[in-house]
Amino acid sequence: MTLAGFIAYSGALAIAAAIPGPGVTALVARALGSGFRSSLFMSLGLILGDLTYLTAVVLGLAMVAHTFGTVFLVIKWAGVAYLAYLAWGFWTSGISAEKIEAKKSRGGAISSIVAGLAVTLGNPKTMLFYIALTPTLVDLQTITLGDYSILAALTVLVLLVVLVPYLALAAKARGLLASPQALKRLNRTAAAFMAGAALAIAGRSS
Repeated sequence: MTLAGFIAYSGALAIAAAIPGPGVTALVARALGSGFRSSLFMSLGLILGDLTYLTAVVLGLAMVAHTFGTVFLVIKWAGVAYLAYLAWGFWTSGISAEKIEAKKSRGGAISSIVAGLAVTLGNPKTMLFYIALTPTLVDLQTITLGDYSILAALTVLVLLVVLVPYLALAAKARGLLASPQALKRLNRTAAAFMAGAALAIAGRSS
């Protein structure tokens, strides 16, 4: 691949990632509900999902994805169900001043990463970017292992640059909300974001 090809891929990925969608929505909701650490791990899950699609496309599995569309449909609806479950939890109980420190102490890195991975794998926007757009930016017939390594590194870098400001701002807003009324608004906002992400994924073409 040429330098121009890497730049074109990075630019297209940055634009696609920066446009708010189910992934960004779920990430902001996680930052509002659980703070920076949990949402950072969730962003790693989102990135892992992107790398999964990139690897599949480079290995020539786009046709497999089309052939076994049912598998992706199951993943999609599993992601919708999980986001709906999180939305219900925030709406009915959410977090309180007493729960904030408990949430921080529990960690939950694995569950956050898995949540991010599920959102990405079930997001048709991400699926279409890698299956439909990436082959127009990357010559899959001549790509080398070195090219793939650079693409993977660029994917991680670009997504971190785009996603971290979202979660940092949301986590900062969470820290500014301390009163019971503010916490209630926080919980309802997080629930709305989660439900919106679920509806966005459910409403897109599978």
